[in-house]
Amino acid sequence: MSAIEENVDGPTEVIEVLFALHPSFGAQELCGPIEVLTTARHNIKDPETKAFNCTLAAATAGVTSSSGLTVKADIDFEDALEDLNDYDVLIIPGGSGIDEVLQKDGDPVKLIKAFADLQQKDPSKERTLMSIGTGSLVLAQAGLLQGMAATTHPDYYTKMEIICQEAARRGDLEQTDVMEENYVVNNARFDLGEKMDENPFILTKRPDGRRKSIARKGSNAWKESVKRRESNARRAALRLGGLRVITSGGVTSGFDASLYLVAAMVSHESALEVARVMQLSWNKGVTVEGIDV
Repeated sequence: MSAIEENVDGPTEVIEVLFALHPSFGAQELCGPIEVLTTARHNIKDPETKAFNCTLAAATAGVTSSSGLTVKADIDFEDALEDLNDYDVLIIPGGSGIDEVLQKDGDPVKLIKAFADLQQKDPSKERTLMSIGTGSLVLAQAGLLQGMAATTHPDYYTKMEIICQEAARRGDLEQTDVMEENYVVNNARFDLGEKMDENPFILTKRPDGRRKSIARKGSNAWKESVKRRESNARRAALRLGGLRVITSGGVTSGFDASLYLVAAMVSHESALEVARVMQLSWNKGVTVEGIDV
């Protein structure tokens, strides 16, 4: 990783993001999050303080979306697996080709499982696994959503529940709470602070018992992580070694989940600036689990 912003606290690193693409992926499920992430800056007044760097991985040199858009992959899955520890975020777009991915149980699934394994072996690092739309079905089939909450495209709620139930039977029988939400965050990270009643990461519960998200100031997790002491033992005790898992609904939900990621890893100010520049209305999702690290 490259250090691109010098300040009194030392350099700020670029957050490395890997997109795993499959044939007939959803074009907007790739382009939307990429636009959000590459627009983000650590310092919104300094265009040189790039926050995220995005890399595309696919089985072939070129991969075509369901709408006919062909993009060039930066690396193949073999190289992605070899260099997986270099990445902080792994994103799985959905799309009409997701059924074939589920049937073959191939490269994207191997990549996802390997990424989760890395977090369990080294919980000291802040890693995030995010899916857009039906991409969450792949996470479910891989057994990574057991004991967690998740969402997907509204047309696939039932299929998601079936896949999660099958994964539970193959695994340790832990169920997945499939939620009808814009996006769902598991294993969030934030600082509680001294005035918890003023911290937007402390969530209230709705009448149905689920926690509702509210406006967030951002955790500054990426910049602050080098300065604060983290409890690796506590994180290791969480599901998947404390891997932050974000699942989102349909196309525009991917924009919203990406804005959350900017807020969580960079700052809330940066996320709001991205939304302003892109003229997006940020519709919040739900955080179902959080730890003070």
